[in-house]
Amino acid sequence: MKKRDPNTHDLPRVEFIALMAALMGLNALAIDVMLPALPYLGEALNVLNENDRSLVVTFYLIGFGITQILFGPISDRFGRRAPLFIGLILYVIAAFAAIWAPTFETLLFLRLAQGMGAAGTRVITTAIVRDCYSGRAMAEIMSLVFMIFMIMPIIAPGIGQIILLTAPWEAIFIFMSILASVIVLWAFIRLPETLAKADQRPLTVLGIAQSMKIVFTNRVAMSYSFAGMFMFGMILGFVNTSQQIYVGIYGLGALFPIAFSATAVLQALSSYLNARMVGKFGMRGISHFALLAFIGVSGIWWVITMFGPMNFWLFYAFMAANLFLFSWIASNANSLSMEPLGAVAGTASGLFGTIQTIGGALLAYAISQMFDGTLMPVAAGFVLMGVGALSCVLYAEKGRLFRAEHGS
Repeated sequence: MKKRDPNTHDLPRVEFIALMAALMGLNALAIDVMLPALPYLGEALNVLNENDRSLVVTFYLIGFGITQILFGPISDRFGRRAPLFIGLILYVIAAFAAIWAPTFETLLFLRLAQGMGAAGTRVITTAIVRDCYSGRAMAEIMSLVFMIFMIMPIIAPGIGQIILLTAPWEAIFIFMSILASVIVLWAFIRLPETLAKADQRPLTVLGIAQSMKIVFTNRVAMSYSFAGMFMFGMILGFVNTSQQIYVGIYGLGALFPIAFSATAVLQALSSYLNARMVGKFGMRGISHFALLAFIGVSGIWWVITMFGPMNFWLFYAFMAANLFLFSWIASNANSLSMEPLGAVAGTASGLFGTIQTIGGALLAYAISQMFDGTLMPVAAGFVLMGVGALSCVLYAEKGRLFRAEHGS
């Protein structure tokens, strides 16, 4: 375990995990709580093309992606706390301002700004975990953070649906801004600075270039980052089309948040099991097995969709299996990409976050735009994203899967 600056105090392990999960959960909240509101805000703001409603998610992710590359070097220079709070304040202001958005274009601009503020939570949370842990211990902590983080997708659509029963869609943004403000206060009071002064890197063109060179020239780290991009594109492609699938194809109506949330329960369970098993089987063993299984399950699903409509419960079984496997792939790929780069954790986290978010959002948008009222484009997207991720992993491992790793 990497030691923190002796001038800072340690949070209890449970509170540390909970706070990291809460910070990361703001991103899931900003996406998933909006899903039940897409038809209503589309109607209110005269969005004629049904597929364009997903731009509310896409613009948030673009803002979230493009700013991460800036937060990385800044947090490596000035520490983790100050940049984190600047981003969180922007998140709160943009969410609150969205209440008065007069047009769809204005709302998209504010979602872009909200995503830009949220970028700090993704980059800096990952860097904080890397500041404090390494190796399989880091993978265990990240899995536990991800497990608690998955509570947000479980409850967020339901929260959105409840809000819509008693208030207009603008109230969802009020809820986001209030919850984020509470988390800001918690972090301000309890979160110490985890980057030792001796580890701060210069914020100069040369210093940033040197940090970037360290990241870009690490074959394993870059490859696993791109693998994460493909998997992120897969999960966002599903999120973007989930309302159309559950409500449009299967007619679940108000039951949509329940069906959506139930799969997130499986993801949380998957993350918990990963945390328990990673010490024994290693990050590579678990993620490589899960990726191969994911491609196999998705391939079978895709073939079945070619023969016509699919029974809801059969579809749900395929989706649940894939989302369970996704958690094993994503959390370990993220840890494998960060493991060799502790000296430039902020820069690496920012760069990887930008790659995964922008690339994933564009891939997801392509999947959602191909939606034709059937499951076939989504299933095909799952297969293609899995194959893309496998190609990156094979490049990282020089064609050899399940390679042994050193425990820590």
